[in-house]
Amino acid sequence: MDENIKNQLIVFQKNEITEYHVYKKLAKRIKGKNNKVLEEISKDEFKHYNIMKKYTAKEVPPNNFLVFWYVLLSYIFGLTFALNAMEKGEEKAQINYDEVREIIPDFNEIIDDENNHEKKLLGLIDEEKIQYVSSMVLGLNDALVELTGTLAGLTFAFQNSRLVALSGLITGIAASFSMAASEYLSQRAGKNATNPLKASIYTGIAYIITVVLLVSPYFIFSNPMISLIFTIMNALIVIVFFSFFVSVVQEKTFKYYFLEMLTISFGVMIISFVIGLIARQFFHIEI
Repeated sequence: MDENIKNQLIVFQKNEITEYHVYKKLAKRIKGKNNKVLEEISKDEFKHYNIMKKYTAKEVPPNNFLVFWYVLLSYIFGLTFALNAMEKGEEKAQINYDEVREIIPDFNEIIDDENNHEKKLLGLIDEEKIQYVSSMVLGLNDALVELTGTLAGLTFAFQNSRLVALSGLITGIAASFSMAASEYLSQRAGKNATNPLKASIYTGIAYIITVVLLVSPYFIFSNPMISLIFTIMNALIVIVFFSFFVSVVQEKTFKYYFLEMLTISFGVMIISFVIGLIARQFFHIEI
């Protein structure tokens, strides 16, 4: 066998044994049907490892850092996020699989497993926080759009950090309860609603977390313009973070979703800048 092909097989082999250990560890802490799904996938990964071992004649250890990393992601962001993130890595590996499938016939079986069996199994993964991701998007988007604009307008109108902070916090908390209530009523009216109360809770929590992140700079800095700059930075971080989360769990394009959220949120904020400036000049507000 060509040495380059053999080295590539060793890389594949390491990927498979790493994923085997990830699925195995995840299966140990998951109960119900997801446990069976993960166990079955882990067996497939170990089978792939042994197929490659026939050609390399080597025992290859797993990448312990990646095993730790994906398990950690499952604790922080949920099982579906971790699995989809790992699947994205497998899709890149499949491109390389195609390069050697004509040389090694057994790779056809591996590619078929990766393309069909595992995708179907991962489609069975059922996780509460993913079911309510649309509710979290609603709360987060609404908070970003409304509060960044409100804080921007208040900054130019009042030019007082403490006053803006207090106004923004009161507005944000009141709006979070209003949005949660609206989501509850919306879910109740829908035919396919699973749990309106949980949907409203996810919406409210996402809203409040965003409110705290956006308002906090005004409690820290006395200069309102510096506070606004850090609020904009926090808003950008939230957009990046949540765009990445949604792009992974819902298999959407990160760039498109990020630019959409960025355009809407900052577009409203710029309009509010202008409104706040006009209001200050028109009403001659001095605080």
